Amino acid sequence: MKDIDKKSLGKAYKLFESADIDNIAVGTLKGLQQIHKYLFDGLYDFAGELKELNISKGGFRFANSLYLKEILPKIEQMPQSNFKEIIEKYVEMNIAHPFLEGNGRTMRIWLDMILKKELKKVVDWQNVLKELYLQAMERSHINDLEIRTLLSENLTDKIDDREVIFKGIEQSYYYEGYEIRKSFNI
Repeated sequence: MKDIDKKSLGKAYKLFESADIDNIAVGTLKGLQQIHKYLFDGLYDFAGELKELNISKGGFRFANSLYLKEILPKIEQMPQSNFKEIIEKYVEMNIAHPFLEGNGRTMRIWLDMILKKELKKVVDWQNVLKELYLQAMERSHINDLEIRTLLSENLTDKIDDREVIFKGIEQSYYYEGYEIRKSFNI
């Protein structure tokens, strides 16, 4: 794991340990930017800033940066009162991919914050297999049923359980290709 990623992982732990997470605007673009800035401030000069370049991953081109300022407020206004709506909003934000780096790690925290607020649940990420998650997310822009099913099967009401939260953070980094060697102390 590169030093920059170790530092952002440490910041992710701190976000929850310090209760700074309670100051994040849930389900908003501002909140997403706050999370990104928190995780990557001092590591990337663009922490919390919307991308100005176009990016792609695995042959999929994310939303054109020219249109972000137009589409992000529309995504922010999407309803989030039930699980289906929340996942639709999550998928749309993933398609937008508003940052140059760190979108997945940032958006999974953002998603859990919405789920916690609206449904009193979070995803138990440690039970969501990397391959299944990545395949479902790859196809989610066509149909979100697969990602919705995968995540709904792994919802938990342990919204304040330290192990669920921290193992979830570790899993989030693992999805991005980072091997977590040292786990947090429970």
